[in-house]
Order: sequence, then C-alpha cells, then structure tokens
Amino acid sequence: MIGAGDELRSLEAARDAILAAVPGPTSEEIVSIDRALGRVLSRPVVATVTLPPWDNSAMDGYAVRSMDLAGASEDSPVRLAVTGEVPAGGAADRAVERRSAIRIATGAPIPDGADAVVPVEQTTPLDAAGTPGSRGRDAAGPVPAAIFVHSSGSAGAHIRRRGSDLSEGAEILAAGSAMTPAAVALAAGAGLATVRVRRQPRVAVLATGNEVRAAGDELGAAGIPDANGPGLRALVETSGATTIDLGIAPDDQADVVGRLRSALAQGAEAIVVAGGVSVGPYDVVKLAFESIGEIGLWRVAVQPGKPFAFGTATRPDGGRALLFGLPGNPVSSFVTFELFVRPAIRALAGRRDLLRPVDRGVLLDEVRTAPGRRAFLRVTAERDSDGAPIRDAQGRVQVRLSHGPAGQGSHVLSALASADALAVVPEEVELSPAGAPAALWWLDPA
Repeated sequence: MIGAGDELRSLEAARDAILAAVPGPTSEEIVSIDRALGRVLSRPVVATVTLPPWDNSAMDGYAVRSMDLAGASEDSPVRLAVTGEVPAGGAADRAVERRSAIRIATGAPIPDGADAVVPVEQTTPLDAAGTPGSRGRDAAGPVPAAIFVHSSGSAGAHIRRRGSDLSEGAEILAAGSAMTPAAVALAAGAGLATVRVRRQPRVAVLATGNEVRAAGDELGAAGIPDANGPGLRALVETSGATTIDLGIAPDDQADVVGRLRSALAQGAEAIVVAGGVSVGPYDVVKLAFESIGEIGLWRVAVQPGKPFAFGTATRPDGGRALLFGLPGNPVSSFVTFELFVRPAIRALAGRRDLLRPVDRGVLLDEVRTAPGRRAFLRVTAERDSDGAPIRDAQGRVQVRLSHGPAGQGSHVLSALASADALAVVPEEVELSPAGAPAALWWLDPA
C-alpha cells in the first residue's frame, strides 16, 4: 500500500511521492533529424562540423581591403576596380589586391587579401567607361568594372568569422532537453543526421462511469458525453507521450480490471483513469487498482481535485507502470493531470524541466476559495490590441476568472477551454479581493 490514509496531503508531498516512484526514463532510440521534433535527448548533441567553416560575408556587397577605404565619404568616394565575383556556394579564384574589390554574396567565403565587406548599399557601380549606375542597387546582374565606395570601413566589418557559431566537438544541446524547431535546425546545421532520444512513454487512458457515452452516441435519459477520455489523451500527447485508448468502462470492477491488464500487456508506463476514485458505492477504480498492484487513496489539499489515487503495478515484461486515478469531473481531472501526471510523464521521458514555469499575475476579480486547499483558478489574461498580455507596473499579468465566478465549477468545461492559465491561490487564503497577487501557470496554447 502506497501511503493510504485520510490525511490531507500537500501538493508537494503528493508530487514528491509520485516522482520518487518513477522508475527512470524510458530506453533510448535513434531517430532521424526529420523525426526528432518534440523528442527528448537521451545524450548530448555534439557538433560534427565547425560553423561557419570559413570566414564568410554577412552581406551582399564587395570584399575589400579596409586600408583602401581610408577617407571615403559621400562627398569623396573611393574608386575600386572590381576584379571578380564570389557567389554563394562558390569560392574565389583570385585574391583581393590593392585598390580592388571582388563582388561577394551573403554566405560566400571571404577571398584572400580581403579583411572587410562593403554592403552594396554603400556603393555605386561604374561601367567600363566610368559611367555611374544606380546608387545602392541590388548585387545582381553583370559584375561592374569598378565601384565608388561612399564610406570607410574597419577591418572585420560584415565578416562572419570561422567558428563564431559552432566548433567541431562542442556540446550544443544537453541531454534531457526537448527538440524544439530551433534545436532541430541547430543539430542539422551542426552536421547531425540522427540524434539519440528517449522513447516516448506509453500512457493508457480510461474513462469510467455507467453514464458516460462516447462522442456521437445517443445519450438516452441519463447519459453524458465523454470529455475525460479525449481530453486526457490530448493532455498525454502534449506532455510528450503516446496514448493507448482503453475506451469507456462501466462501473464494474471486472471490466475495469480487464482493461487495466490490457494496458499492462501493451507495455504502458502509466495508466490514467478518470472517475471512480472516491468512496461511493460505484467507485470501483481503487479496488481495480489494488487487484493489479499497490495503491493509495489520497486526499490532496488542492481545489479542484481533492480525491486522487496513485500506485504502481508490474507489467508482464517485469517493468513498473504508474497508476493514476483522477476525479470524474472533467475540470478536476484536467487540473490533477497538470499537477501530478504531467510531471511524471516528463520524468519518464527524461525531461529535466518537470514543472511549468511560474509567472506573476494579479486577479482583477474577487474570488473565494476553500480554506486549507491550494486553489487553481481558470483565468484569462487581459490583452492589448496586439494580443499581448497586459502587465501592471510591477510586471504582473492582469487576469480575470474565465466566464466569471460561475465558471470556476469543476464541471464547467467552457471556462477551462477559454482559460490562458491557472492562477494559484495559497491554502491560507479564503478571500482574494480584486487586485490580489497570484502565481500563474501558463497553459499550452492551441
């Protein structure tokens, strides 16, 4: 039995016990860069190339010797002969000599002899007869015979130095970090075709209740549509795991046990069940959990979501699976997933950052919360005309209760769907007046 009892546990005590039970990150696998988005690195990524591999131009313009530009100005430009061109993907076939220039494209290697690049906007092309063309035209078309340069330049101007971004052999991404689009680009740019990542955890989701109907089914006289199953599967996927859909089980212990055993046989690292974790006559999930593993029925000092079950079970392959029993009200199941399941999934996936970053907010509405329980309010940020959250003089985001005070019921899905964040009210606070501070947990945007 894992910590059963009637005591009211703190959020931290419950979460610490869950994370202590995580058996460790999943095994690693090799994936191609094109399939790495969202995956968690199991090993550091080390650059296999130096970037840039050579000094190159940061601008379309002309490679020059900076000493030749001394005294150049709008009224007194310097004339340089243009002796060649270096396109992107090409290399110079000659050096830049005294009082000459080579036209160069952005990213092209700097030719020998040059120590600066003059942007094309600071030049005027001259034809073979010395007739000026259009000032600052783009660096396309025929290479001019010469140019006027209208400004002086220092050595190194507009040159990207070799190795200024990456050095071969340097660690560029740490183990435990997620492969964002920028990280994918970085790894590819560093010469990696594949990366080693953690296998995505397999998480099974089961909705329960005699009254619960699949989306689109007839509700009958006493049915309700299943929001928990689809919602929890979406939460699982955005947490970095793959889902096993266990469907909807009636309030029948044998049926629930059969579905749980199926999840274990399919290799689930975690099983999330919504509903049936209280102490009513039809709350069979705790008994079903106890039949396959060790389980504790907890009362956690949070609002919403006080009843909560957690335990572990052994899979047929010998591995351990985490068991989560969440409240049946969909908002409560969402909040308890955020508090307890999401950090566990991220730990299974090998993430280092398990918890959401905390922002500072200020509540614009008065709200009452249950004393002795930390409240997680669904709130919407006030935004300016550009859609950015509005902050006060202390940098706090101004937030309002989603759909007003009535929207804070644990059954009000519409308020949850419109929320930008969860505002956290401490256990000792019962009345938060308008203007009260609150910590903010931003939720994942659409």
